Amino acid sequence: MSFCKPYDITLIILTHGHLDHVQNAAALSKYLNSPIAMHKADQGLIPNNMNQSLCADTLLGKIVLSASLKGFNIDKLPKFKPDIFLKEGDTLNNCGVCAKIIELPGHTNGSIGIEVEEKDLIVGDALMNIFYPTVSMLYHDKTAMLESAKRISSLGDRTIYFGHGKPVKNKLWVKG
Repeated sequence: MSFCKPYDITLIILTHGHLDHVQNAAALSKYLNSPIAMHKADQGLIPNNMNQSLCADTLLGKIVLSASLKGFNIDKLPKFKPDIFLKEGDTLNNCGVCAKIIELPGHTNGSIGIEVEEKDLIVGDALMNIFYPTVSMLYHDKTAMLESAKRISSLGDRTIYFGHGKPVKNKLWVKG
């Protein structure tokens, strides 16, 4: 964690509440004396990731889902409560960053993205690039997930930063 100390980290933002994205948040928050922020709809995932079901349609998605569900049963995750709840349109200007929050439900009810300077978009798992860039292979609400992917496409020229995988240029994520 000491590699974070040289930076002025004023806020830890969780794009959603799944274990692989929140497991070190409490320790980092304590070490950096920085608050944790996320969307309120995912707060219930902190004590139990099974509070929102997950589905997958593709074979690769089902493999990822199986591996994910095994990891969700870890009881050693330090329990914490977010200090700040983020919602659509919130800005990070007070943190010294020209960025705003966009709601991207589907992967989880409270999935969010962070649009930075209208050129970069951190999407968490609203989109994935585990094997190849695609809409999320795992979803709680498929209709909402596809609408979020369409919304991301509509933002135009952006570099997309995934929770898993290398960044790519924005594209048409859902046909039709």
